Formats: sequence, C-alpha cells, structure tokens
Amino acid sequence: MDIEGAGAVVTAGLVAGAIEKPTGKAGEAHPHGVCSDCGAETSGNFCANCGQPTHVHRSLLHLGEELLHGVMHFDARIWRTLPLLWLNPGKLTREWVEGKRTRYVSPLAIFLFTLFVMFFALSFMPHKEEASVQPAEIAEQRAVVEAAQQTVNELRADNAQPQAIQAAQMIVDQRREQLLKLEAEMRDGRADGLKPGSWQASLKDMATGDAEEGQPHAKLKVMGKDAEKEGHGIGATVLKKLQNPDLALYKLQQTMYKFAFLLVPLSIPFVALLFLWKRGFTLYDHGVFVLYSLTFMAMLLMLMVLSATIAGWLGGIVIPLGLLAVPVHVFAQLKGAYSLSWFSALWRTIALLVFCNIVVGLFVTAIVYLGLGH
Repeated sequence: MDIEGAGAVVTAGLVAGAIEKPTGKAGEAHPHGVCSDCGAETSGNFCANCGQPTHVHRSLLHLGEELLHGVMHFDARIWRTLPLLWLNPGKLTREWVEGKRTRYVSPLAIFLFTLFVMFFALSFMPHKEEASVQPAEIAEQRAVVEAAQQTVNELRADNAQPQAIQAAQMIVDQRREQLLKLEAEMRDGRADGLKPGSWQASLKDMATGDAEEGQPHAKLKVMGKDAEKEGHGIGATVLKKLQNPDLALYKLQQTMYKFAFLLVPLSIPFVALLFLWKRGFTLYDHGVFVLYSLTFMAMLLMLMVLSATIAGWLGGIVIPLGLLAVPVHVFAQLKGAYSLSWFSALWRTIALLVFCNIVVGLFVTAIVYLGLGH
C-alpha cells in the first residue's frame, strides 16, 4: 500500500504538472536569436511563437529540478495560492474565475496533488491496536451464564411451562457457547489467525453471522443470513468480501483514492442549485469553487489526523477547531467568490453543509459498490 501510494503521489504530481502552463526561470537567450524548436526569431527569454525558453538546459541537475518541480510544484505560485486558500478562499476563487490565473496554482492541479498526498500520508499513520480478550470480560460472561442457569433452575423448581423452560435453556446454551469461545480465544487465539478483539475479528464475526445478539450490529447479522439464503445480490457479495477484513479495507482504500475525483461531479450540481435563479454564474465557476474547497478540506483532514497521531491532547485541540473551521471556510468562500451579502452567504452555507452530507453518502455508496460490490 505504501509503495503504491508513493507511486500514486508521483503520478498525481506529474499529471497536475502537465495541467499547469509551463513557468519558471529561463536561461540566457539563444546566441543566434532563433528558437531551437520552431525556428522562429526570438528577442527575449521565451519564444513568442511556441513559448519555449530560448535557452535549453542540458544538465543532469536541471533534469532533477524539472522532476522536483513536476511532482512538488515548488514555485512561487504555491506560496501565493496556499495563504489565500486558507485565509481568503473567496478572493482566490473569484480571481481565478475572472482570469487572474498566472499567479496561482490551478484548482485541478492542486486538488489532484493534495488528494493523493493525503492518501499517501494516511497510509503511514499508525493504527491503534484493539485490546484482546480480557479476564474481566470472561468473568462477566461467566456471571451472565450462571445467572441464566439460575433462572432455568428456578423455572424448573416452580414447574413452569415446558416452553418457558426450553426458551430459557436456549439462552443459557448461547451464553455458554460465547463463554467457551472467549476462553478459547484468550487461551489459544482465533482459529482464523486474527487477533481476538481487533476490528478485523469483529468485522469478520459480523459478516459471518457470529456476532453477539442484542448488539447494535445484530441487524447486520440478520442481513448476512438473509443474503446467504438468497445467494446473490450486492449484499451477499459485500458480506462475502468482509469475511477477509484486511483485503476488504485494502480494496476500499484503493478504490477511494482512485475514484476520489467523483466528489467533484457529485458536488457541482448541489452548488449550482444554490444559484439556480442568479444569472452570471456558470458550472465552470461552481467547479472552481468545489475544487478549491475540497482541497482545503483534504489539507484540514491531514492536519487533524497528524495532530491526533503526534499527541492525544494536541488532537483534542486541533480536531474541534478543525470542525469549526469547516463552516467558517465555506461561508468565507461563498461570500467572497460570489460577492454575496452576509445573509445570502449564511443560508447558502447551511444548505451547502446539508448537501455535503448527501454527497458524502452518495460517495461512500459508490466506493462500497465499486470496491466490494463486484
């Protein structure tokens, strides 16, 4: 995953670099005043006909410089783009739409690069190990079994109806079976090799129908049994894939960063809906708004995860501030990009946040279907 993530970052950087218009420093003018590419006469550092620098570098050092620039976009434009993206996103969006583009990184280029850097960085984040089965959990389960058995004994002593005794005995047998499983997991581990108590083990238990009744995921267990009876459909396919949790997570991660661009076409119609009766705005304008907004959200997510990874107390400060920054950023970008009044920007911010939940739901559904549904 990490090697593939690195490759994805480099690829995304090169693709984003290809989108950008060539900029940078040119060498001294060609001594003959003729472009080495198209043959046109030149009078400066660049050819007026094809745009190529009049001085063509042929050093290995410059080749490395081009690679670094293509991957990292390390030029002056990034330092003009990032501060505005964070502090004045409305101005950045408006100026790009109005044609002031040479000073900023394009929204598509910065979105692609940021997106893949985010998934690359998250793939290196340490995962907290779940606690395995503890003796206290086994003691609690044993107490439950003893209490249930006491209930059965009392029903038999009172000559209760056989149906009631049988139902109570079934509960005792289920609880005792769960107790034996916990004891076996603590003693020998799981037969499938998964760490007892880990999220992988819990997910597989839910997918195979071995989850404990009465838990919040009991509905998944019922759905899993129904899907197995049917033997077909996306539900059965997804549950079958979830029986290998690590592989399912890998496929979801791969699918998520390969199809993350779907967030853009899913979001543009909802933004356009907010300005349906206002003239002067096009889908291109809304696309620029969405790309810059999603770029900021990706950077903010990386900052929140990084802070929580460094120290728990730091994450406890940064994460709430980050969540508060989301509506503030959306409001500022709407107000500045579309020159709205405070009231117009406020109600559109609220509506857009609601639309965001819909878009996320559609995106997650698409990712599950593309990653696990076939």
